[in-house]
Amino acid sequence: MMEIRTVSIAKALLCSALVVLSFMPAMALAEDPSVSSWLMRLHEASRYRTYTGTFVVSAGTQMASAKIWHVCDGDQQMERIESLSGTPRSTFRKNSEVLTLYPTAKVGIAETRDSFGLFPGLLKSQSTALDEFYQLKPQTTDRVAGIDADVVQIAPKDGMRYGYRVWSEKKSGLVVQLQTLDVDGKTLEQSAFSELQLDAPVSAAKLSQLMGQTEGYRVERRTTEKTTAAAQGWTMSSVVPGFKSAGCYTRPVALLAGASGKAESTMQWMFSDGLATVSLFVERFDPTRHTQAGRADLGGATRTQTRKAGAWWITGVGEVPAATLASFVQALERKK
Repeated sequence: MMEIRTVSIAKALLCSALVVLSFMPAMALAEDPSVSSWLMRLHEASRYRTYTGTFVVSAGTQMASAKIWHVCDGDQQMERIESLSGTPRSTFRKNSEVLTLYPTAKVGIAETRDSFGLFPGLLKSQSTALDEFYQLKPQTTDRVAGIDADVVQIAPKDGMRYGYRVWSEKKSGLVVQLQTLDVDGKTLEQSAFSELQLDAPVSAAKLSQLMGQTEGYRVERRTTEKTTAAAQGWTMSSVVPGFKSAGCYTRPVALLAGASGKAESTMQWMFSDGLATVSLFVERFDPTRHTQAGRADLGGATRTQTRKAGAWWITGVGEVPAATLASFVQALERKK
């Protein structure tokens, strides 16, 4: 069963949020054809508009849905996402603080995420190079969940990244439907509101109260430590055009029950071109778990590729073509 990925591991913590003091007015595509400016308008609409709705994600024969409540109260943004399919799960977000509750297991996961991961998200980081690798192609107008929307295709200029087709609400730019397209223009994954109420009466105080109701749950705090790949002894022998480092973190790996000694850590090195994302995970090789290297599709637009590098195991995860992900995984090497 496919599940809504509010922020996938390829999309986590990419860069600091842009501080905006007021809601950006709607602007026609013809007035500013810059890919980065247009995408920032859509991104801000998802942050500063209050709404509630049902969101559906489909990829091939798999489908998942979730109910979302989003509110902006001054500088405070809050979300609640309730899964309607798959494992029962409630995710609350207050600015960068995220709490996911699993009612069946009575387990909660608390962590910190960058606000570029707000749901639904398209822009993954601030990048001024988007126009070098993508172009906007206005298509038509349409209606999604009763909302009048402009349809624009974001077409890649090379085969190293996917394209996108975006439906955005005419007045504000809120994304109401999104398709990820492969190099042949076929739809890999689609996300869309099936019902949407703009300017809904969503209370930030109520969401904050619900977020604090963790009695009976065992809440685990997932911590990450900011670092650099160089400090961890890693470098890239070559770069993929358009992609830049978007952060590097380590996180502890829990010891098995009864084990002794110092817990190992996993390094995550993230890259983005502003839309597409790739994460490289590095951990100590474990022959009991790391039994087969190669590539795999996780469904939709997400791919993985693994390889053994001496005493290390490298896993690449990204919403990019297989050749692009392979370039990242093969280029990562220990510093000499």
